[in-house]
Amino acid sequence: MTIYEIITKKKHNVELSTEEINWVVAGYVSGSIPDYQMSALLMAICFCSLSDRETTDLTMAMARSGDMIKPETGGFNVDKHSTGGVGDKTTLIVAPIVAACGVYVPKMSGRGLGHTGGTIDKLESIPGFKTEIPFEKFVDNVKKSGLSVAGQTGSLVPADKKIYALRNATATVDSIPLICSSIMSKKLATGADGIVLDVKVGDGAFMKNYEDAEKLAEAMVRVGKLAGRKCVAVITDMEKPLGRAVGNSLEVIEAIEALKGKAPSDLMEVSLVLAAEMLYVAGKGNAEECRKMAEEAVSSGKALAKLREMIEIQGGNPEVINDYTIFAQPERSKDIYALEDGYISSISCEKTGLISLKLGAGRETKESDIDFTAGIIFEKTVGDKVSKGDKLATLYTSTNCDIEAISDEFSAVFTYNNEKNYSEKIVKKVIKGY
Repeated sequence: MTIYEIITKKKHNVELSTEEINWVVAGYVSGSIPDYQMSALLMAICFCSLSDRETTDLTMAMARSGDMIKPETGGFNVDKHSTGGVGDKTTLIVAPIVAACGVYVPKMSGRGLGHTGGTIDKLESIPGFKTEIPFEKFVDNVKKSGLSVAGQTGSLVPADKKIYALRNATATVDSIPLICSSIMSKKLATGADGIVLDVKVGDGAFMKNYEDAEKLAEAMVRVGKLAGRKCVAVITDMEKPLGRAVGNSLEVIEAIEALKGKAPSDLMEVSLVLAAEMLYVAGKGNAEECRKMAEEAVSSGKALAKLREMIEIQGGNPEVINDYTIFAQPERSKDIYALEDGYISSISCEKTGLISLKLGAGRETKESDIDFTAGIIFEKTVGDKVSKGDKLATLYTSTNCDIEAISDEFSAVFTYNNEKNYSEKIVKKVIKGY
């Protein structure tokens, strides 16, 4: 076989065989297939798509391109993945809840890039917390406390790293089979028995409209099923930032508050639904029973205790649970006030994310430094009635950014209406794969 023949087949919308897909992935990772030919194949896939079988084959070939690791915990391992959003700190809430209910949660997470935050960055805002730990230590931590969150190793899914960089440079990112294989290859390579996918939709998400989000969610669930995993996708709203905090240490504090039972309703609802679905795939009961278990893990304080245990076992200062001054403190802040009367009709997620990036909470390149203190706390949210001069939010930073200019930009994050017009349905749909 040759790459020319494979490109030609896909250009004419002919299905590729498992052998052809395996050969292409192996060839591209090894360097025998050049970028320009792989680019041509990716563009053909964008136009002609892939069948479920082809998508699964591509996913598995990518997963097998590096280390395939399975934490041998002696129990059922469940993982959660979010497609990315603004203010999304649900892993810090969900993982302790599920672990408190007796299910293992070994999670390898990434760092943030651009306006979406990464779980690893959030956790590293906790003084002393270590995310770069040997795999054996990672598994041992899970066995001891039921959960651990660590950085992904460089040897996981090298095919995805190469292919994603090429997709980003050739305008082939927005292909559902390619998005699906990128996400699921990492989940399958890390050996989870059950996978719960949080597919974000809206202004702050990669998927801007519901139809595309649903297609992606269904595709990932089908691939998970074909790959022999228990898989559920939850489509959740990202038309406004999740919760009230955006920024690394600020989001950790909000997650701690959530586990104390003091969270904004949108954040708590998404977290409880995701936790219940993780318990469901682990066989802990029906939907109603699993939801009740998740709620009780919070109300009893067991989930908070699990988070404290994980922080301590990974070298962090567990006293941050009760004393938020242990976190690094921002050097500057700026309050933002309403410029008009009315009901807040929208808060732009994308603009919020870009503002937090300018404040220092995100990174523009992989080499950029993070300001753990930077971010935004919202005092008002969508649906709230405000009067001119009411406090809307506070910006925080310790960088040399022009906070005055940024605050002027931040006013454009809000739009207003004369009457309340807001749907509070944060969870759009649950798609079960078995």
